[in-house]
Amino acid sequence: MFLNWLLGLRRLGYEPLFLDRVEDHMIGNGSGGPADVGASLAWLHQVLDPHGLGGDVAVLGDGGAVLEGPPRRELLARVAGAVALIDVMGFCDDDEVLAAAPVLVGLDIDPGFGQFWAAAGLADPFAHHDRMLSVGLNLGGPGCTIPDLGRTWVPTPPPVVLEQWPDLGPGPAVVTSVGAWRGPFAPLESDGARLGLRVHAARPLLELPARSGAKYRMAYEIEPADQADRDALVAHGWSLVDPELVASDPADYQRFVGGSGVELCIAKEIYSVTRSGWLSDRSAVYLASGRPVVASDTGLDDRLTGDGLLTFSDLDGANGAVRRVLEDLPVHAKAARAFAEEHLDSDLVLGNALVAVGLT
Repeated sequence: MFLNWLLGLRRLGYEPLFLDRVEDHMIGNGSGGPADVGASLAWLHQVLDPHGLGGDVAVLGDGGAVLEGPPRRELLARVAGAVALIDVMGFCDDDEVLAAAPVLVGLDIDPGFGQFWAAAGLADPFAHHDRMLSVGLNLGGPGCTIPDLGRTWVPTPPPVVLEQWPDLGPGPAVVTSVGAWRGPFAPLESDGARLGLRVHAARPLLELPARSGAKYRMAYEIEPADQADRDALVAHGWSLVDPELVASDPADYQRFVGGSGVELCIAKEIYSVTRSGWLSDRSAVYLASGRPVVASDTGLDDRLTGDGLLTFSDLDGANGAVRRVLEDLPVHAKAARAFAEEHLDSDLVLGNALVAVGLT
């Protein structure tokens, strides 16, 4: 996802700097220490260097220490001289860096979580941002129950640099996806309704492999505490692979997507219940690769759904959509790429988003 933003901004003539922070408890297995930091930075350069971005990175550690990149004074000068700082999910918490930014744009990639936290008085990750972008395409609109907090949220689908994700034509009759079974956030509740995670949305779909007769190969990150879910998936015909083995870097991830015929995108329950209009950045690269997507219905506009992108709201709907795609993969593969070219091309998506938040 970050590569699509960085490379997409560069295509528009910008010189992006990737700024991240790493704390001891975030590194490796949680033990922290220089060896883990070194391995993390080596991996980062393995990803960025082939794209000529290795010199455009800064990583901050505990206390704001610069672990990688220019000295802090130069870093602050570069932030101050930028068009804007795009802060993903309010993750940047360095007050000096935030204050240096001429314009602070919040990028919401998990619609619902930050807004409900703020509404409940727990935390507001976008409290100090000047302008807001969200992949929740319905946020602030009719039918979406996510609180807008009195702010204007500019909808933006996930961008894809299409030259980096070429059309591969129809793939094999295999259904795949990549994702976390739970993820880093806890489920929420609003007006007595559960706003759950992927685990909660996936459990009602256990019988899908038996229903559709298709092969399902899912790269889900499932924690040991959810062993019962893992056992249930396997017992119902789901083939599970370790995402660290098949999608540990962009090249592996792209090969995994290419080895698919269709993606089954099971959205976090919160995205569907709130009618957020969420569209996955994973689905975006599947679509660009000519891999049709069968996705949870999050309230996407009917103009966005069709042969390349089909939605479902229950087991029968998912089964019918998967069967429909597999019965004519060439048609749906062609439609998937056409969808990406029309709606996800980074030149279009990022150009529109920057203009919409007042940047050119």
